[in-house]
Amino acid sequence: MDGLQDDIDQIEVQVFDGDPAVSKRIYTLTREVIEFQRAIEPLQEIFIELRERLKDRATEPDLELRRALRDVADHATRVRERTDGFRQLLGNILTVNAALVAQRQNEEITRLTQAGYDQNDQVKRISSWAAILFAPTLIASVYGMNFNHMPELGWLLGYPFALGLMLLVGIALYLIFKRRGWI
Repeated sequence: MDGLQDDIDQIEVQVFDGDPAVSKRIYTLTREVIEFQRAIEPLQEIFIELRERLKDRATEPDLELRRALRDVADHATRVRERTDGFRQLLGNILTVNAALVAQRQNEEITRLTQAGYDQNDQVKRISSWAAILFAPTLIASVYGMNFNHMPELGWLLGYPFALGLMLLVGIALYLIFKRRGWI
């Protein structure tokens, strides 16, 4: 019995230390307690039956034997009650362990969720800057084509217009993304 109590005390420490193998140990110890209960259960009835059979005898050795049987039956009752307590305690420890495991999992999920939000913010920023840089690149690529029939070639302000358009689109996109909190 003391060995079981020591094992239960160790398990309680392991549960709060976050030992991942403790669930299996709780289950194994619970099985041991159940087997111990099964071994003890019939003893009480045997002692009661023996005491009843010796009840009618009045000799001194029989009375001493009855007292000894009563003491043993009382001891068996205390052992049974203690094993019942162990079983309940192990059930409670298993429940606490499950709650602690769930809490650790929730904390991990919270960290992963926050990492996802942070990553999402970074992707928004990168995408915003890519969009801001894409507009001038597109305009420059169109104006950088080498063929003769472009309307701006005959217009004196064609290239300043293209540069201004690039700057205007870039600033407009920057302001839009800034207002949305992406930059």
